Amino acid sequence: MVEQDGQPVVTLSTLPAQSEPEHLAHVRAQLSAALPQVEVAALLREVDAFTGFAAAFTHVADGQPAAADLPLSICAVLLAQACNLGLKTVARADVPALTLARLAWVQQNYVRAETLTAANARLVDAQAGLPLAQAWGGGEVASADGMRFVVPVRTLHAGWNRKYFGSQRGVTYYNFTSDQFTGFHGIVIPGTLRDSLFILAGLLEQQTNLDAREIMADTHGYSDVVFGLFSLLGYRFSPRLADQRFWRLSNDDDHGPLNELGRHVVNTRLIHDHWDDMLRLAGSLKLGKVKATAVMRTLQRAGSLSGLGRAVAELGRVEKTLYLLAYVQDEAYRRRILVQLNRGEGRHAVARAVFHGKKGELRQRYREGMEDQLGALGLVVNALVLWNTRYLQHALERWQQTEGVLAPEDVARLSPLLHEHVNMLGRYDFSLPEHIAAGEMHPLRNPASWEERLAKFS
Repeated sequence: MVEQDGQPVVTLSTLPAQSEPEHLAHVRAQLSAALPQVEVAALLREVDAFTGFAAAFTHVADGQPAAADLPLSICAVLLAQACNLGLKTVARADVPALTLARLAWVQQNYVRAETLTAANARLVDAQAGLPLAQAWGGGEVASADGMRFVVPVRTLHAGWNRKYFGSQRGVTYYNFTSDQFTGFHGIVIPGTLRDSLFILAGLLEQQTNLDAREIMADTHGYSDVVFGLFSLLGYRFSPRLADQRFWRLSNDDDHGPLNELGRHVVNTRLIHDHWDDMLRLAGSLKLGKVKATAVMRTLQRAGSLSGLGRAVAELGRVEKTLYLLAYVQDEAYRRRILVQLNRGEGRHAVARAVFHGKKGELRQRYREGMEDQLGALGLVVNALVLWNTRYLQHALERWQQTEGVLAPEDVARLSPLLHEHVNMLGRYDFSLPEHIAAGEMHPLRNPASWEERLAKFS
């Protein structure tokens, strides 16, 4: 604790980069080199073969019979949207399930928010069942962060922000990443509205079997109201914050050397007077009677808090102070937050690599189109993460048979956020060998021989 302008201030140095043991770097390189090279179209078909996610896409009119080779058409439409390519790029006139007319019909009638959500849930649940994913986490921890997309077309559903979009408009895709590297919810936000308006929705409205109890976020996801609502709902909020106040319950409390640090006093009377209303609000959120985003907007309408909003914020100041004390004292806690935030940022890097078409710009004019396209992007990234995890697990098992068991802490530092072995450019071939369609796996590459082959061309 130091003094700044005569007032006590707690300062924390930036966490140093976590050192990587030489043996772990070697193992990671060997496992990555062992992953089979694959076309992104074939990867998507293979993931459908062992998860059946395409079956979650149902016709918008109930009772319609399934079209022939529908999973093939579904995968092609998802790939076109996720890679930002358009249907013409993946269409093939010589394959009935891939004609342009067929793909347009499937996109219109099968790909929508509820079917994307249902299909994505299958991928998230499949990832949760893999032993390697369980070594990374149990699904109780997640991070929330936004991806920014320039929208160069005229639309009411994009906003200005010079920092992120320059002279153009854009949207934020606010998404939630579990500690198993899967994305389990996403929200399209016009422009860059404050993330704290939407952070609760990721926990309360997601439809997977994950039960995230703790959310990490950056400062954009923070507000005192969020701290208060997380506490009322039994969740833990662990944001990375800067320039925060410490609060105390009473001026008469003696906190020893921290007395000067916690000069601000919580209005406990406001909490007492609104306690029943706060419990009713929490119950309504938990039961889904009201939407989290609507509640956040109501509590802080027009930039000022309502009476109930002020009470929730006062409770949040208590929770925030307890959190800050733990954050300052426990370096391991700060490291855990940083690791999870890095997982979310790593997922964004993979998503950028997938969403490569049209200069990475989103060119949908309507909100529903934006949600469908970015929902398809999230689904395809989850498919890639699941495919990588499955093959990494296979490669790890092979490696440990010859080289010895890898320590659990080293296994926990492996990552499925790899895409160098996945070809996302060129002609998109959706054909799948019969043995792969039946659930078998591609043979792993031999890292040693692969390095030898590379050396010949260097």
